[in-house]
Amino acid sequence: MHATPQTSPAPVTEGNSDREKLKLKLRRVAIDTHLENVVYLHRDCGVYRTEGFRALSKIEVVCNGRSVKATLNVADDPLIVAPDEVGLSEDAFRRLGADAGTMVSVQHAERPASIGALFRKISGERLDKQDYHGIVADIASGQYTKIELTAFLIATNDGTMDREELYYLTDAMVACGRRLRWHEHMVVDKHCIGGIPGNRTSMLVVPIVAAHGLLCPKTSSRAITSPSGTADTMEVLANVNLSEEKIYEIVGEHRACLAWGGTADLSPADDVMISVERPLSLDSVTQMVASILSKKIAAGSTHLLLDIPIGPSAKVRSAPDAQRLRKLFEYVASRMHVKLEVVITDGRQPIGRGIGPALEARDVMRVLENDTRAPEDLRRKALHLAGRMIEFDPDVRGGDGFAIARDILESGRALAKMRDIIAAQGGTGFNHNDFPLARLTHKVVAPRDGMVTAIDNLQIAQIARLAGAPKVRNAGVELFCKLGALVRAGDTLYQVHADFASDLMFAKQLCERRSGYTIGESADIAHAYLEF
Repeated sequence: MHATPQTSPAPVTEGNSDREKLKLKLRRVAIDTHLENVVYLHRDCGVYRTEGFRALSKIEVVCNGRSVKATLNVADDPLIVAPDEVGLSEDAFRRLGADAGTMVSVQHAERPASIGALFRKISGERLDKQDYHGIVADIASGQYTKIELTAFLIATNDGTMDREELYYLTDAMVACGRRLRWHEHMVVDKHCIGGIPGNRTSMLVVPIVAAHGLLCPKTSSRAITSPSGTADTMEVLANVNLSEEKIYEIVGEHRACLAWGGTADLSPADDVMISVERPLSLDSVTQMVASILSKKIAAGSTHLLLDIPIGPSAKVRSAPDAQRLRKLFEYVASRMHVKLEVVITDGRQPIGRGIGPALEARDVMRVLENDTRAPEDLRRKALHLAGRMIEFDPDVRGGDGFAIARDILESGRALAKMRDIIAAQGGTGFNHNDFPLARLTHKVVAPRDGMVTAIDNLQIAQIARLAGAPKVRNAGVELFCKLGALVRAGDTLYQVHADFASDLMFAKQLCERRSGYTIGESADIAHAYLEF
């Protein structure tokens, strides 16, 4: 049944020394606009007509001394927003902090104070520290539209900023959010620039270094374009949505945590910028440096180990590119007073056997339990990374870290520490020995005899995502063959797990177009660039 059109009521006004502000009833519109403030007005709304608003213009909603600026969407359906109402998307509604039904003012929004600096950057000018602080503060507070934000990201893309500007940007991103303070001389962390499926070394490194006694408050991201982020995989084992107070409590008792960084409001401008970068497939080196370092510094890190994998289908595909990236990270970290160690690792293929939250959690727990089924490549890489982090300890001699890390793992101390962290974060009771994987499967087999000479990280990740990961936590891809494996025609290369027939169908179609595996001769395997 169609709703009866409503006559526009007379606007309610409130006296003001400058102008009469038109008042409307606040409505919460249950639409997730992903970090963009959106306001909804009915086309028959008196305020919409008298104020001369247009769709996609920026307007300001004011209530009790608080305000939110948002992009206008115009609705014709009173079931979305009535003529006497103003609707706010989920993010905008939370920002305003008023109850539904409250009378609010609506007016044209002034442009952000930093817009002049943005225009100067678009024109190719070099900006100073104050400029970047102004722009980033306006981004974090929701002052920029998606169009303005896109313009900023393009204007600060690779080759448009010098090292000093990159430092200014990073510093501004730290300053606009909260900052965790641990009151200790050394706070360690580890980060990988990403792009390698199954690379869940953080969930092994954290309990190892914490068992050694180092403070390691690990705040991690969820998957954006990958089949699982560290937070998604850890969520199979425990709660990762921890408040700032809970993070302090757990780390104070256990020397470590594995939490999702989104709840702590660390470098909030980064989250807004990522929401634009990902749909546009912007993969700027400068934005990567600012994003990673701002989050780590905001989390209180003083010592950071950075993993840069190199491979034909990794984010970084050559040694010269890795060295350029290393130098940028080192320069900005030095300016921000962070001790940074960079390691170059093998990114030619996925790490471990499982791709997807539950499959990756199974790999992690098998390594911690010293299970014979544990993937050796994941175990070995985690020990090397943990060893390098342990060598941040001034009491540990250079080169001894690996042996210390191996002893902590093999003795069961790392497992005990991980169990303590899981319990403190409200463990889910996950048992990898009897946890059911997604019920529908599809096997991908070798088309001929030969050797596995290449595995496409991007293709395998996309197949796992189509199968349902990370939203379906027991979906994904289980690998049976890695680089260098000798196979015969018909041997299983990997198996896809999905819970829904449509997900399996999409994943299967992608497998049939291109499996992600290349079968050839040993001479065809790409050279590995690694530092351990």
